Amino acid sequence: MNADRIAIEELIYQTCTALDQNDYSEFLGLCNEHFEYKVSAFSPEIKKDMTWLDHDRAEIEELFNTLPKHNSDHAPLTRNAVVYRVDFDSGKKQANVVTALQIFKTNLNGGATQVFAVGKYYDTVSLDGQGPTLVKRHVKLDTRDLGWGYHVPF
Repeated sequence: MNADRIAIEELIYQTCTALDQNDYSEFLGLCNEHFEYKVSAFSPEIKKDMTWLDHDRAEIEELFNTLPKHNSDHAPLTRNAVVYRVDFDSGKKQANVVTALQIFKTNLNGGATQVFAVGKYYDTVSLDGQGPTLVKRHVKLDTRDLGWGYHVPF
């Protein structure tokens, strides 16, 4: 396995760890200045993708800053990610990465853990700098019922 692929996998896993710990400044530190974040799910009923969130870096920072004001479920989420594919584009100094994602929720009352959501990350990673940075993350969920109170990115 080459060093760039290992560094990219580590970046993806670090984003999950930062979000698991609600460390949004660490997460943003792993992102490029032109970062874009999107969450969508396909609806078989309307036969279209539903876009649930589509933010640039400034908008995602604002979301992080306003999280304490939201009426949110505070049950911790744990992300389990497995990098499936890394396609390098040496001309653009980027890689396109597909990662399987399972998100588990542990209830505060009783501590039971359940699968909360399943989907994939479709990431664009910049390789133009000291280390890889996340330029774009599109979270495509298979799960379409998330309940109430989740404003935290996946």
